[in-house]
Amino acid sequence: MSWLLDLTPDEWNAVRLSIKVATVAMIASLPPGILIALVLARGRFWGKTLLNGLVHLPLILPPVVTGYLLLLTFGRRGPAGAFLAEHFGIVFSFRWTGAALACAVMGFPLMVRAVRLSIEAVDRKMEAAAGTLGANPVWVFATITLPLILPGILSGLLFAFATSFDEIIVSLFITNPYLKTLPVQIFSSITRDADPTVAAVGTILLCATTILIGGGMLLLGRERKGRL
Repeated sequence: MSWLLDLTPDEWNAVRLSIKVATVAMIASLPPGILIALVLARGRFWGKTLLNGLVHLPLILPPVVTGYLLLLTFGRRGPAGAFLAEHFGIVFSFRWTGAALACAVMGFPLMVRAVRLSIEAVDRKMEAAAGTLGANPVWVFATITLPLILPGILSGLLFAFATSFDEIIVSLFITNPYLKTLPVQIFSSITRDADPTVAAVGTILLCATTILIGGGMLLLGRERKGRL
């Protein structure tokens, strides 16, 4: 592991930025992810199929198209970007917050999918029993539903973090050349030379991502098996 000491300051900055971006993207996508998953799992309304399709759109569209749409929407002259910058001072384009936004969008469908599967596996009779004892819907969700879907939430967090940590193409559209996450730094390095350190970092990144996704799948599998 001595190659870790050979990383350049730019590469260490890329590692720290990737962790920061992935963590922010993961946390930011959690509340809307739970809400959308709850709506898709329990709701019965016109347009549910359309909403489900929109949620999973980032997985279907080419990453280049997703990045371009984010830049048009959240750029300084975009409708959402101009509004947020003028009224709240929040700027996404060509900043690390833009990378976090892009990563959150790419990981959001996986977050929703994991949480939705957990919600659909909850026994509604337990919630109904709590309601008959006088508990309001918010208290039922906090004390009954939320603990039961916790494995799905943890799985969604792992999926979102892994996706965010590995994202490169969409991040290229909304960040600047001097703000590089680890995947972007690796891509830039291999286009210039064949540094063995970059290959080692890429291997570690691949293994870490595999472990995170495997952990998420294991949590979901154990949860569903335990309720059969």
